[in-house]
Amino acid sequence: MPVNALVNIVVLAVMLASGAAAAPPPVTSQLATLRAHDLATDSVLLSYYPESTFETFGKSADRPVHKRAGDDLKGDAIAFVESHLKLGPDSVAFKSGYVNDIAKHAYLKQVIKGIPVANAVANVVFDKDGKVSAFGYSFVKPTTIPSTTPSINLQEAITRAESVVNGTYNQHPATLEFVAKQDNSVALAHVLQIENEHTGAWVEAFVDAHSGDVVHMTDFVAKSSYRALHITKQYPTQGFDTILDPQDLLSSRLGWHNDGRATTTITAGNNAVAYGGPQSLTTSQSSPILNFIYPQNPNQQPTTQANLDAARTNAFYVANVVHDFSYKYGFTEEAFNFQNNNFGYGGYGNDRVSISVQDPSGRNNAFFATPPDGQSGRMSMFLWDHSNPWRDGSLENSILIHEYTHGITNRMTGGGTGACLQTYESGGLGEGWSDAMAEWATHRDSSVPDFYVGQYVTNSASGIRRYPYSTNPYSTLRFLNEVHDIGEVWANILHNVYAALVKQRGFFPDARFNPTVFFGNVIFLRNFIDALAIQPCNPTFIQARNAWIQADINRYDGANYCILWGAFASRGLGVDAGNYQDDFNVPSGC
Repeated sequence: MPVNALVNIVVLAVMLASGAAAAPPPVTSQLATLRAHDLATDSVLLSYYPESTFETFGKSADRPVHKRAGDDLKGDAIAFVESHLKLGPDSVAFKSGYVNDIAKHAYLKQVIKGIPVANAVANVVFDKDGKVSAFGYSFVKPTTIPSTTPSINLQEAITRAESVVNGTYNQHPATLEFVAKQDNSVALAHVLQIENEHTGAWVEAFVDAHSGDVVHMTDFVAKSSYRALHITKQYPTQGFDTILDPQDLLSSRLGWHNDGRATTTITAGNNAVAYGGPQSLTTSQSSPILNFIYPQNPNQQPTTQANLDAARTNAFYVANVVHDFSYKYGFTEEAFNFQNNNFGYGGYGNDRVSISVQDPSGRNNAFFATPPDGQSGRMSMFLWDHSNPWRDGSLENSILIHEYTHGITNRMTGGGTGACLQTYESGGLGEGWSDAMAEWATHRDSSVPDFYVGQYVTNSASGIRRYPYSTNPYSTLRFLNEVHDIGEVWANILHNVYAALVKQRGFFPDARFNPTVFFGNVIFLRNFIDALAIQPCNPTFIQARNAWIQADINRYDGANYCILWGAFASRGLGVDAGNYQDDFNVPSGC
C-alpha cells in the first residue's frame, strides 16, 4: 500500500488478560484514551485518560477573549476555563504555566470538592494580545464521587503499590487526588512514585484510598525497543571528531562543566551527568585542562576502559548539544527543561539528565524516564549484542537524541508533568517526534535523503525501523499494535513536512545556533517545539497536526500555512481526516 495512506493504520489489540489470552481489539478511539501496564501480579492494569477536546482559533478576529484582561496568567486562565466551560467557582486549579516570546501557556486541572482530578486537565494558549489561540481540555462529569476522607492510610497504599509494581516508594511527596475512570466515576487515590533500579521501572501509582486497589498508573519511562559523533553524524563508522569548545554559553550560562554549584572536570555539569555503574563513575578529563580525548577501539569490547570513557564522553556531548539547541528553540527553564540550577528563570531545578552508559538492567534497548519538572530525567543506554564485539548505544547519536527528545516532548506536553503522552496514540507520537528530532540534527544541507535509525548498533543497513523515512512511496501495514510502529507513521509524516519546508524556504546551515532566520529547517524546529506547548494532554494525530498549524500562525502569522497543510494532506492528514480514515484535501485557498 502506498505511503500516502498513513493515517488509516491504527487499530490496536490491547492485551487485557494474563498469559497468552487477549481481548478483542478495542475501537480505534481507545488509542486516544487507554494504556495497558503489565503488573508484578501477572495481571494487566488499563489506565484511562479522558479524551481531549482541542480547539485552535487561527488568527481570526472573532476568536475567544478571556474576561480578565491583565497580566495574571493564573487568574486569566482559570477565568477563561470556568467561563468557557460554564463551570462554577473553585472548579479549576492552576498547575503550571510560562510565557515565551510569542505566547502565554497555562496548564490546569479540574477540581472536585477541593481535590484535583489527576487525569482531567486543560491547557490554554494566549497570544500577545491576550486572545485565546488554542484551548484543550479533558474535564469530566462523574456520575459518582466517593468520600474525600481516605479509608486506608498512605503507608497501606505504599505497601500495596510496591507489591503490584515490584518496586520501592522513592520518597517523593505523595498526594491525594481523584482519578477519572472509564465507567464515568472517579476514585479517590493516594498518588505516589515507585521505582525499581534493577529493571529501570519508574511509575506514578494511583492507589484507591478506599479499596486499596491500584486503579491508574503513569509510566515515566519511554521504552524504545529497537530492531536492533559531531552532532550531525550518527555512527562511529563516520569518524570521530575532536570538537573544540562546543558549549553554547547563551543556553548553558555556566558552560557544560559546572553542576550549578561548582566547576567539574568530569562528565557532569548543570545539564547532564554521564556515568557507568554508580553515578559517581564518570569520565574525567584526559589532561590538566578540560580535554576528554578517549579514542574508541572498535575491535575491542565496549566494556574496556577506553571504550567506556569514549561512550560516556559522547553521551555527555550529545545530551549537552541537544540541551543547548532545544533551549534556543524554546525548551527553557520556565518551559520545564532539565537543569540543576535554573538561575531564577522559572521552573524547578535539581533535575539534570542522568545518563547511565552501558546500563546493566537491559540489552539491545534504551529508555528515558521523564518524571515531573524538578526530578531528574533518566536515560538508560544499553549494550547491543548483534555483532562481535558488541556495540554501545551511547555511540549512536540518533539513539541518544531520540531518547533525550522523549524528555522534551513529555515535559512540554501538559505543562511539565511528564504524564501527558500516556495513551497508545500519544505515546506513538512521542516515538515519532524522537526519530524526527534525531533526523533534524543530522542534516548538513538542503538534501533530504532517506533516514535510518539503528544501523550501527544492529550492524544492519536497514536499522531498527520497518522502513526508512522517505519522500518516496513504500508499503506499510494497515494495522499497528505497538507505539513504535505508530511512531514510524508520525515520523514519516514529519519527514515529509521537513522536506516541503526546506524545498520552499531553503536550508540554513547554522540552524542550531540561530532560530530567528526564516529558513525551512529553522521553521520546522520552531513549529516542532512551539506545538508541544499548544497541544492538549494525550494528543491524537489530528490534534498534533492542528497544534503545528496553530504554532505557525502564532509565530509566522501563518506564512507556511499551505506548505504545512500540503505536506500533512499528502500523507493522509488532510482537512477531513478523522476516525483513522485518510483524507488528502487541503483547505480552500491552498
